[in-house]
Amino acid sequence: MTLPLDPIAEARRHWEARWPEDASRAMAAITSIMRSQQLLLARYDELLRPFRLTFPRYEALMLLSFTRMGELPIGKMGERLQVHRSSVTNVVEKLVADGLAERMRHPTDGRATLVRITDEGRRVAEAATAVLNDNLFGLQALGAEDQEHLIRVLRELRADVGDFGA
Repeated sequence: MTLPLDPIAEARRHWEARWPEDASRAMAAITSIMRSQQLLLARYDELLRPFRLTFPRYEALMLLSFTRMGELPIGKMGERLQVHRSSVTNVVEKLVADGLAERMRHPTDGRATLVRITDEGRRVAEAATAVLNDNLFGLQALGAEDQEHLIRVLRELRADVGDFGA
């Protein structure tokens, strides 16, 4: 649904009338980031729907497909996807139910569960990736230079809030 006006610009007008300039600018920036994330996730879900995937399931499949053996412990998946173990468990359950991954006992750690991508999971991940690549992951409105700038700016933000070590 396309809105008749930019709600963030309208809200910023109100913030600027009541708050210091730096605070209203920061609020407009953060709400723009949050709204962009919502819109992009909705777009990814639309693009991935034919594959019966959501973006988190797609990310999990890609993570598994990039590993040497096509498998990882659930805990390691959570670390690499930067989500709580219960979220990974939910994603894995859905992938297993759809035949895209399988759970198995870890051969050396009785407490751990391994998740392995299936051949069908690889096929679906490859097809979904082609669709996402064709749509530039929803960033076709930004040229290469703008995308690189966005990456740099958001990296600075992520570093500043402690997402990773310098």
